[in-house]
Amino acid sequence: MSSKIVLGNGLQIITKSISHVRSIAVGIWIDVGSRYEAPSLNGISHFIEHLMFKGTARRTARQIAEALDAVGGQLNAFTTKEYTCYYARVLDEHFNLVIDVLNDMLFHSRFDVKDIDRERKVIIEEIKTYEDVPEELVHDLFAATIWQGHSLGRSVIGNQEVISNLSRQDMINFYQNYYVPENIIMVVVGNFQPETVIDKLEKTFGGLKGKAQSRNLICPTAYSSVNCYFKDTELVHLCFGTQGLPFNDAKTYVFQLINIILGAGLSSRLFQEIREQRGLVYSIYSYPRAYRDTGLFGIYAGFSKENIAAVITLIIKEIKKIQENGVSELELQRAKDHYRGNLLLGLESVVAQLGALGKSQLYLGRAISPEEILEKINQVTREEIKEATNSILKTELFTLASIGPVNNCNVLEKIIRETG
Repeated sequence: MSSKIVLGNGLQIITKSISHVRSIAVGIWIDVGSRYEAPSLNGISHFIEHLMFKGTARRTARQIAEALDAVGGQLNAFTTKEYTCYYARVLDEHFNLVIDVLNDMLFHSRFDVKDIDRERKVIIEEIKTYEDVPEELVHDLFAATIWQGHSLGRSVIGNQEVISNLSRQDMINFYQNYYVPENIIMVVVGNFQPETVIDKLEKTFGGLKGKAQSRNLICPTAYSSVNCYFKDTELVHLCFGTQGLPFNDAKTYVFQLINIILGAGLSSRLFQEIREQRGLVYSIYSYPRAYRDTGLFGIYAGFSKENIAAVITLIIKEIKKIQENGVSELELQRAKDHYRGNLLLGLESVVAQLGALGKSQLYLGRAISPEEILEKINQVTREEIKEATNSILKTELFTLASIGPVNNCNVLEKIIRETG
């Protein structure tokens, strides 16, 4: 069972004590990501994440890296469209060390000009590398196509032009606006005495100051269109899908099961029919992404150019089979068992538990227990699967993005129109 307290400055602390492990994981969620960036600042959240590792008045970048390495610990971070997360895992005896390091790097960073310029080069190389991996880049192209002109459609890492022009003052202003207590959720999971941990966190972070700025969330309009980016690659890399559900939607668990049945895993309908039975693709899978006020449902496929019509047609047909005929009780139960297994196996990791607690606190304002999740999963019916597939996955409104040796979008539009 997890517990929550809120410090006087608004910083939220979630703790979950697990006595049978020797490790302790600490995560800090900052309520900011690329969604909250102006076009002229696109990529700044990710840039700042990099800078947090580059040195403070007390530690150089090398000393930050060595601090937890020296005790066998792990320190990492990532940025998404809606939040930035820093996390560490160490033996329980090194809790004070990990708190000291995280506090130092996140709230005493130097923002040194030399560090900024050096990291700018690193991020530009990261962008170039990413652009050379079409099976990854196509997901960004898909989001940009379905959410044209909205910040959710922009890349988390930004583009070379914007990154090249970001100034030190841009970084400091953005940091000061968002790295404030009311925007911070701290999660601790592992072997510890709750009273000792809370006391330490209150003494360390209770003095942080700053007020969160009000933000006017604008829900993006979902566009139905086709976007082909020509690239001389061996395979066509395609994303095909539509607007999904927000994180707190009542149909979230229904949608999770639809995803498992349709395209998550080796036994899914798309994988079995299009890859295993017909051999038309190298890779195919579906995925849902949930945000505060909207979501995304995508199907990725990688295949040879000559298979493009067959692959798109078969994807649509598999969706329509569920819409028209539903799923069997056995197939639904297998999907529930798949979800249950993934959830419970994941909970054997303190880092996975950390992630689940932080994300649910950020999006829902409370922790969700595994028991509550599994109860909702078990309540899903075949009728709900069929109804949600019909109401959400309207193939005639799907958006398609592709990267590869295809430059005639009209051909793809025709296939969708005739099949969808």
